[in-house]
Amino acid sequence: MHSRSTSIFSTAIFFLFLLIISCTGTQQTAVEAEDIVANYTEEYHTTAPIPVLPRYEPVMSDRFDNGRMWTFEYPPIDYFKETYDFEPDEQWFSHARISSVRLPNCSGSFVSSAGLVLTNHHCAREQITQVSREGEDLLDNGFYAPTFSDERYIDDYYVDQLIDVRDVTSMVMNVVDAAPQEERTAVREAVLRELEEDLSSTLENPDTDLVEVISLYNGGRYSAYIYRRYSDVRLVMAPELQIGYYGGDDDNFTYPRYNLDMTFFRVYDGEEPLSTPVYFPFSETGVEAGDAVFMIGNPGNTSRLQTVTQLAYRSLYSDLFQHHLYSRAIKGLEAYYEFDPQEGDEWDLRNFIFSLKNAEKFFGGQVQALRDPVLMGRRTDNENRFRSQLAEDSELSDAYKPLLDRLDAIQHEKINYSRGYHIFLGVAPNLNFSSSVMQRAFMSYIYATYLDEGIPAELLGSFKEQIIGIENRPEEFDRYMLAQRFELIRDIYGDSDPLVRNIMNRKSAEELADDIITGTVFRRAESTSDFLESDDLLNSGDPAIEILKIIAPEVLNSQERYSELLDEEEEIMGELGRAWFAIYGTEIPPDATFSLRISDGVVSGYDYNGTIAPVYTTFYGLYDRAHSHHSDPQWALPERWQEPSATLDLSTPVNFVSTNDIIGGNSGSPVVNISLEVVGLAFDSNIEGMGSSDFILDDRAARAVSVDSRGMIQSLIHVYNAERLVEEILNR
Repeated sequence: MHSRSTSIFSTAIFFLFLLIISCTGTQQTAVEAEDIVANYTEEYHTTAPIPVLPRYEPVMSDRFDNGRMWTFEYPPIDYFKETYDFEPDEQWFSHARISSVRLPNCSGSFVSSAGLVLTNHHCAREQITQVSREGEDLLDNGFYAPTFSDERYIDDYYVDQLIDVRDVTSMVMNVVDAAPQEERTAVREAVLRELEEDLSSTLENPDTDLVEVISLYNGGRYSAYIYRRYSDVRLVMAPELQIGYYGGDDDNFTYPRYNLDMTFFRVYDGEEPLSTPVYFPFSETGVEAGDAVFMIGNPGNTSRLQTVTQLAYRSLYSDLFQHHLYSRAIKGLEAYYEFDPQEGDEWDLRNFIFSLKNAEKFFGGQVQALRDPVLMGRRTDNENRFRSQLAEDSELSDAYKPLLDRLDAIQHEKINYSRGYHIFLGVAPNLNFSSSVMQRAFMSYIYATYLDEGIPAELLGSFKEQIIGIENRPEEFDRYMLAQRFELIRDIYGDSDPLVRNIMNRKSAEELADDIITGTVFRRAESTSDFLESDDLLNSGDPAIEILKIIAPEVLNSQERYSELLDEEEEIMGELGRAWFAIYGTEIPPDATFSLRISDGVVSGYDYNGTIAPVYTTFYGLYDRAHSHHSDPQWALPERWQEPSATLDLSTPVNFVSTNDIIGGNSGSPVVNISLEVVGLAFDSNIEGMGSSDFILDDRAARAVSVDSRGMIQSLIHVYNAERLVEEILNR
């Protein structure tokens, strides 16, 4: 009987990898014939003793350690009244929901009655590049459409508006609970698909509306979200990259900031702007310290219901390895961009590198936060309370305590397979994350193994086409990315590991990459195609195949077992979600799912670096930052900003911080006051909150960073002369 290792690699790893990075391509790879699998029975590679995962002394947990990302179907009305002396009604929540939109990778909002959408500049970089015409560089130089006819259509782009929410919990659970335990994962996936199809068939506007069934509380509840999709979206205004990403990577995830991270789109209905009578108007007065503010957007994914053991495993293995992965990919891509910036621009590598640097910082900060004894102590206390309340109910305890014990055991099992699982993430067809040489060689190794096991070549046709379909890349690109992949293996295994010594054979990563590039047939699609027609592929002597003989068995063994453990872990988390909901109900919000949430907070500075971070920064600070770094291009100002207009009020706030709960996906979220006026545009977390935001809300010094509405208005008037746009957002 053949194992599932290769099928799993080409599907599960690839889609997992796409999940953990933003702004990548959408190429997909899969072995279409499910029975085409290989049987790898070699003993997986282990050399070091398995370490014990750390334990933490409890530290008093906070009421909102699980966050304040509230859903619209379970709004915390009593909590808002208790905390802010403010009791929003159903109309308030409806207005907030209808005014908000979800972009493919970010959040946004309607800010006028004529379909005007506000989001972040960093959410729109690819679209700004896309609409640039020959001889233009709108990403670097900015764009403003003085008339409707100048607004530029964006191909293959859309915004989604949440128009309805329906509770479908019983429809899901009735079917799942009736299934045998071992079949529940498959049954759950099937019933969710069927529900989406059934609900979609009842929609009044099936051409524009779509249904997503959302799991809340890790399966404790289910809701059907009905979206209206608008596919005619046009660019209205975008500042220069240098001011929209001011301070570059060094300032990213920091505060104080001086960043005009804003962009305006417009949604059209036919040839006319979409009528949007419900929207968020701009506030001209902004905010002051202590003001209540509400961030409304689509936070990506959080893990606040994970156990302490799950988090401890991540701190030593998966999150650390992903940080290594991003770091190595960035080094290779930056080296190639420096070598050939023209080709790099054609591939839009700068935007891709920007997104990877975000992820690199996020995972680096997350590893640090996951090792913080205070944060992990709070999570320990939180979990102890949960376990105590479970123990008070014998029925709940009997049902769920064994699941918690098994979940802990899975983390220790994953250690055995974690290194082999992670070293080949991103080695999938046509991803910029790895060299085409390694992509072709790895898939060819699998193909050759199929043949050796007696699978007829005619059954491998689609798999072979995937290999041949891998695009040719410049030699230097392959060289840089191949060297960095070997460095990644060294990062994860360590120089003294026998596997690394066998691969490297006392050579540097660059020397090994040179040897392979010089001697392999996998440099080009054409020679790869010829190679696949030859006999005895595994004994061809090709240097890439020889390396894969050392690596691939462990990768495939690790992938098979690790994926099985992940599937079991996901199923257990779904069951435990019911326990969480049984004990806490809607008193705590569910983990984020890139669906619409409302996060409350207050405008507040914090202690940092031995001093106090101000509530907001001003244009005075922007110019001080530029002049203080006068020789560094990262802090240079765009030409139109270098000499400020005499009419620009330099005391105007440009960015501010608040205690709102924020994570990736929230970028572009409107920050509104109690009157539902835009006072800010969320674009970042500070470094103090960046790492912890996935698994705990730590508002001691963690803050959301937003562009101030006053800074946006001043810039549009006095720098960009965008009079038409200003009149529209201020409803003049």
